[in-house]
Amino acid sequence: MANATSSIRVRFAPSPTGDLHVGNIRTALYDWAYARHTGGTFVFRIEDTDTTRVTDEYVAAAIDTLKWLGLQWDEGPEVGGAFGPYLQSQRLAIYAEWAQKFLDAGDAYHCFCSQEELEARREAQKSAGTPPGYDGKCRYLTAAEIGDYRLAGRSPVVRMRMPDGYTTFTDLIRGAMTFDHNYVPDFVLVRADGSPLYTLAVAVDDVLMKITHILRGEDLLSSTPRQLRVYDAMGVKPEDYPNFAHLPFVMGQDNVKLSKRNGEVSIAWYRANGFLPEAICNYLALLGWSPGDDREDISMKEMTELFTIERVGKNPARFDMKKLEAINGDKIRALAVSDLALRALPFMQAAQLIGNEPSADELQVLEGAVPLIQERVINLAEIPGLLSFLFLPEDLFAIDPDSAAKVLTADARPIIKASILALTPLTSWEVTGIEAALRAALLEDLGLKPKNAFGPVRVAITGARISPPLFESLALLGRERSLARLSNLV
Repeated sequence: MANATSSIRVRFAPSPTGDLHVGNIRTALYDWAYARHTGGTFVFRIEDTDTTRVTDEYVAAAIDTLKWLGLQWDEGPEVGGAFGPYLQSQRLAIYAEWAQKFLDAGDAYHCFCSQEELEARREAQKSAGTPPGYDGKCRYLTAAEIGDYRLAGRSPVVRMRMPDGYTTFTDLIRGAMTFDHNYVPDFVLVRADGSPLYTLAVAVDDVLMKITHILRGEDLLSSTPRQLRVYDAMGVKPEDYPNFAHLPFVMGQDNVKLSKRNGEVSIAWYRANGFLPEAICNYLALLGWSPGDDREDISMKEMTELFTIERVGKNPARFDMKKLEAINGDKIRALAVSDLALRALPFMQAAQLIGNEPSADELQVLEGAVPLIQERVINLAEIPGLLSFLFLPEDLFAIDPDSAAKVLTADARPIIKASILALTPLTSWEVTGIEAALRAALLEDLGLKPKNAFGPVRVAITGARISPPLFESLALLGRERSLARLSNLV
């Protein structure tokens, strides 16, 4: 394995065929934290050779997602570096050169088998009970046989020869691993159209980019012997192989690997639904790794100080949405008011409550309002619904029908009238005076209990039974609009 004293280089190398998901980002987070903890280099590489599934849009989204999460890379797209380019689609000539070297050295060979022939032989292997996989038919073709295939118009793939025996390596999480080559048949490096497969590109790039540690999902464990074979063919000595650490699966609540079927996996979904990047990173960090002492609240800085591969477990981690929501709520409550207002602004704009170029008054009201709901929201997406009454024009403001039916009964009319009479004479429209006037009029003069007294006023002002604190809401809404809303109900 790589020399422990060498400069540590880790890479996050997604193939963005869609939005990055929970498993991707957990891997990226561990890569980033390990690089920062060790003073190493975090390399971001895009594996986009599958042009039928990887689009420029998904590549741009992957870059944007890592930026949003605060996982800044040291080398990669938009940053550059000594080992670029960092998009595999820009490295095709490199892979072709190495494939030819493997052919010239006898480590690889051309395979002319058609898909139909391969499938027929696999079925025969199943019937015979022998290990499935390529049977080496084209390993020793003669020049005449190759000529016949070419005359027949067949375009070959390039296959790597797997030697007899075993591959053994030490995984930093799982310990000693051994793979019998009877179950690792000769594998394809280059498709018939000349495009490289993952196993070729990833191994070549890891060597040329001098990657020392590969942290990735457990689902890629079985591909490791193939990558080690490519390293061998490139002349890499075993003591110079990268270190592998295969991370445990992230499971849904049904103990099946997390997917769209049993949970939301897209990080874009969490972002759109008001989860904070630091909450996502905090929670994902705990899915397989522990900082010790049963801690659940951890900052990005603390993670870089504490993260070690030795503390990553082998067992699958279970994704718990309620736990993520709890962490997100805690992170929201810990924000400075100005920061929370800034993060809430895009959600208010998306709900068309504040324009793309907000006025100073709108920003002032927003900053005054977010402390009222900071203790009760679990995500930013809830904020527009709670604060819409402050920003909607009066011709668009409407009272929730269910709230009206339950609270604005015949008994509410005298409460509304008394509230108008109490509030109209106020010379200063601020929380203390508003509260004193309403308490005197409704609790003392009418003899009502707070719940019965303030419920109709709340619905009249905010449009709902559940809202930010009443007196603060009145103060933020302003004298004219507050009295107008009350007057509309008498």
